[in-house]
Amino acid sequence: MCGIVGLFLKDPSLEPKLGAMLADMLVTMTDRGPDSAGIAIYSGARDGIGKITVQSAQPEADFRNLDEDLKNAIGTPVLLLIKSTHAVLEVPLDQLEAARTALAHLRPAVKIMSVGDSIEIFKEVGLPKDVAARFDIARMKGTHGIGHTRMATESAVTTMGAHPFSTGSDQCLVHNGSLSNHNSVRRTLKKAGMTFETENDTEVAAAFLSHKMEDGAGLGQAMEATLTDLDGFFTFVVGTKNGFGVVRDPIACKPAVMAETDQYVAFGSEYRALVDLPGIEDARVWEPEPATVYFWER
Repeated sequence: MCGIVGLFLKDPSLEPKLGAMLADMLVTMTDRGPDSAGIAIYSGARDGIGKITVQSAQPEADFRNLDEDLKNAIGTPVLLLIKSTHAVLEVPLDQLEAARTALAHLRPAVKIMSVGDSIEIFKEVGLPKDVAARFDIARMKGTHGIGHTRMATESAVTTMGAHPFSTGSDQCLVHNGSLSNHNSVRRTLKKAGMTFETENDTEVAAAFLSHKMEDGAGLGQAMEATLTDLDGFFTFVVGTKNGFGVVRDPIACKPAVMAETDQYVAFGSEYRALVDLPGIEDARVWEPEPATVYFWER
């Protein structure tokens, strides 16, 4: 049992409040998953700038002089913003891959949470309220985001086992459920060149979607493919640079509710995650249908 939330803003006036709204939604889902929590925020792209969000178990040592070391390695200035055990590195967009490669040599213990020009992912072990406070999520602004609070059932409670999982540029996924064929799908994806950091079945789902989109599928098409190629019980909420999507397996035994107004589209594992959103009393509220893809894109 886990808790999922998601928020896709249509109204730009709400963008300064995205982090605060998402954090409140996630904290409401604490009893569905007290082990660990995470949030992906899409803060909007800046011309020519890419971002790498990283995590360290020893941030004081690993983040010390990281901007200067990376600048010397790739030959261009790097902006470093430290948030507790995580840091966001801003580099020229055309240097993203060079920076990622350099990081592996400069700080081999550092883990990459996300790469792109809009996404930032923050996740750690602990209660949602503590994780949100640790990274000051309430003060973050953006266009859309997704979050997850975990009750571990099939793998250890670790930072890397927490959701969201990101396996492609500006892409991420959160999941409530369990996949029965994740080992065979992982083997297939490895042969296709995908790499994995954990044994978590959710990382397989994220990589499956990334691989489909790398092959040219749109978000909706990639999500449709989960219904035929992934076995098990699942509700997926997916984020991309410009989009937000939801899909449930054909049995749909995992709880889910959605709401839409002129200002936003919201998702929660339970309705109580949505009750404090502005204008919720006038929203169209519904339970997503089984084996049906819902997505919104800018």
